[in-house]
Order: sequence, then structure tokens, then C-alpha cells
Amino acid sequence: MIFLIGLGLNWFPFVQWSDGALQFREWVSSTDPDKGVRILGVLQRIAIAYFFASILAYYFKPRTLIYISAAILTGYWGLCAWLGTGDPYSLEGWFGTAIDKQILGVAHMYKGEGVPFDPEGLMSAMPAVIQVVFGYLAGVFIKKQGSVEWLWTRVPASHEPHFKLLSGMFVTGFILLVLAWTWSLGFPINKKIWTSSYVLYTTGLGILTIGTMIWYIEVQGVKNWLTKFFDVFGKNPLFIFVLSGLLPKTLGLIRIPNGVNELGEEKFTTPLSWFYQNVCAKLPGPPELGSFAYSLCFLAFMWAICYWLDQRKIYIKV
Repeated sequence: MIFLIGLGLNWFPFVQWSDGALQFREWVSSTDPDKGVRILGVLQRIAIAYFFASILAYYFKPRTLIYISAAILTGYWGLCAWLGTGDPYSLEGWFGTAIDKQILGVAHMYKGEGVPFDPEGLMSAMPAVIQVVFGYLAGVFIKKQGSVEWLWTRVPASHEPHFKLLSGMFVTGFILLVLAWTWSLGFPINKKIWTSSYVLYTTGLGILTIGTMIWYIEVQGVKNWLTKFFDVFGKNPLFIFVLSGLLPKTLGLIRIPNGVNELGEEKFTTPLSWFYQNVCAKLPGPPELGSFAYSLCFLAFMWAICYWLDQRKIYIKV
């Protein structure tokens, strides 16, 4: 379902302006075979990664999962190095691009990098699956209150549960960061192709972040306006992610006259673009300040919707 939601989000709003009229957005453009609806994306990556990670988590024990994860991450490094061309870690040289072109087709790939390349491609889903597995292992560790008997060794029973939990998380996060930095000397930390070192690096940061939040919110008992601010996002995460994509695309169908071009043809802008150009971009200071202000305004609007839903106990789930 998450995959289909992501695909629908890519296709939405199913129409586009062309020659002064709204026309149906074709699966593959009849005028340009290299243009079409992108198949993969963030939600699709999550769906694929969770699907395969859930199978691994169901059939294998935690210790076995670590061996499998190490094998897949190492194997992915080998595939990138041996099957790549030129610079095997570049967008053009990465081996997964050729596979995506053959299976997905250029028309259904992301082109925001200037070349047909999908940052959520099929091959880079392999290490992403392992990242979900690491998240599962971290979740098991947290549920067991930091007890590591299930994995490698036994912690003295005299230690408090939160001490075992936090010390285990912080040590694990630090070890993953060191491994990632070391591995990056031969396999660069690269989000675009989701390198194995990137998996270790971001997993380490994630574990350290969650550990810090557990210490701050649960152990220290600090619950204030800041924690409540982020709390509402966590209660409707999928809904607000989809809405943040649907809203700009829907408003993009509204055309506001915006002068004429060099050929004397009328130009148009969208409501969000108008707001940025006429409000945010006019703030004194560098242009980055206006962009930052626009982001804060959009974030505040999304938060207000989440807050309204939370106040009415409305939680939209799949």
C-alpha cells in the first residue's frame, strides 16, 4: 500500500498545463519517450526495504541477522566496485543506473541530477533493507531495556535497565561511526547510491540520536513544549508526508499572471512561488534567508494541520 501511495504521489495530479490547457499526464509521454511518470521514490524505497527486512526479521534470529547484514553490505561494495564503469561511485559510473534503465526505463527514472539516475533505484535498495534490519535490532534492544543477553554477552544484573540501555546504544552508535569513517576510505559515504559506509554512518547517528532522546525525555523526564512540538508529527507521519507533496502539486495547477517573456507571451506563477517571490524573497539579507523563511512557513502550516488532527484524536494510518 505504501508503494502504491508513493507511485500515486509521483503521478498526481494526473494533469498538467500544456499549450494553455490542462492535459492528462501520460504514463509515458507520446511526444517524448524519455519522459514519463517516475516509478520509484521515498515511499517506494520504504515499502521495498520494509518488505524484505520484515522477511529477514521473521525467519532469522538477531545474531544471524548481523551476519547476513555484514554479508550483504560487503557484497554490495563488491558489486559497486566490480560492475561500475569509470568512477564506480559516481552517478554515471554506478552499476545500478544501467540496471534501472533496463528494468524501469529512462522514462520512469528520476532526472533531477541532470542525467537519468534514480537515488531510490533498485540496486541501492539492498543496503537500505539492511538499514531497516538495523532499526529492527535497535528496537528489539530498546524493548528488552538494554539487556544484551540475546545478542553477544551478559551484563551484570546489578546495572540499572536504563544504564544498560543507554550505554549499549551510545557504544554501538560510536562503533558504527568509526566503522563507517574507516570504510569510507575505500567506499565513500554517499547517500545517492546508498553506500554501505553511508548505512553504517547514518545508523550510528540514528542510534546516538534516539539514545539521547531516551535519556533526555524518558530518563530525565523532560517533557515540554519542544517535545510536544515534534510529538504531533510522529502521530501522523505518513499523512503529513503525503500532504506536503500533494499540496504544492495541487496549488501548482493554479496559474497567476506574472508578466510577459521576451517573446511577448504571458507568464504565470503558482501560489507558493508567488508567496516566496513577494514575501520571503523580499526579506533583507542573503537569498538563503528568504528560502529558510519559506521553509519555516511551510513547516508551521504542516504542523498546524498535525496539531489540529492530534487535538481531535484523528490518526491516519495504513
